[in-house]
Amino acid sequence: MLIVPEKEIAALMTRDAAFEAVKGVFASMSARTASNFPVIREAIGHADALYGFKSGFDKAALNLGLKSGGYWPGNAEKGLTNHQSTIFLFDADTGQCRAVVGGNLLTALRTAAAAAVSVDCLARQESEVLGIVGAGHQAAFQLRAVAEQRDFKRVVAWNRSPEKLDSLRKVAEELGLGFESVSLEDLGAQSDVIVTITSSFDAILKDGQIRAGTHLACMGTDTKGKQEIAAELAGKARLFTDEIAQSVSIGEFQHPVAAGLIQQADITELGAVINGTSVGRSSDEEITIFDGTGVGLQDLAVASAVVDLAVEQGIAQVVDF
Repeated sequence: MLIVPEKEIAALMTRDAAFEAVKGVFASMSARTASNFPVIREAIGHADALYGFKSGFDKAALNLGLKSGGYWPGNAEKGLTNHQSTIFLFDADTGQCRAVVGGNLLTALRTAAAAAVSVDCLARQESEVLGIVGAGHQAAFQLRAVAEQRDFKRVVAWNRSPEKLDSLRKVAEELGLGFESVSLEDLGAQSDVIVTITSSFDAILKDGQIRAGTHLACMGTDTKGKQEIAAELAGKARLFTDEIAQSVSIGEFQHPVAAGLIQQADITELGAVINGTSVGRSSDEEITIFDGTGVGLQDLAVASAVVDLAVEQGIAQVVDF
């Protein structure tokens, strides 16, 4: 069995590699050569933690496995990342455990890559202003990945605690982009692309705040009850997601479906756009929304790529098991 520790991931996985791995997963899912298994996500009744499993099998890539982990809100006070996860890969032919891989950085990279793929597929080519809602651990990863997909000139951002936006400001300056902390109204009025990355249970962006032609990548809703945008927005936009069943059960589109504003048939898999079996944006005036719920196959794809690189570079630890 191979072990790739968390401390080795940063030197192995790049944003480009994560982008290609996640894009390939979207395509495989839509082609029905890969499938995710039902998600388990529960409050464990200790340390206010949410814990769960995401798993699946990609028949084409022979990636079989699961990611185990969740969210421990008190970890920051201990000098640890609140999100903790580990990825387990299994041999598809024998069921033996092939590898154990640190999943914290990989989760951040694959989540950012999913948003970036959606921008690549759906945002207007002339998009210049990138809006970011949220300033948590994941926000900087989103900014770096999405900024590479269009010739953005500046970034506008909002967070409940504006002082926490300083980290995003530093990243924007690093990328040569102007940066401004703005109100939600100004963010919606100025942005060509908006990424929401929060853990909110109440809609942050309201109906009427988003201008025509905007692409939204909603990346924070991954649990029943969470919500980042008003349900009414979905009724006025073209809708895309990673996996429809997950989107309407624990993702952003659970709310407009429950309210009767949309049906599952109104949602398109992003993989179908990548494969050319469905159209993406059809006009410059259209609002497009991507609901990135996060699927286990993404974790398996980036973990498998890391294992291959770790073996090539002699970094992977080999243990009898």
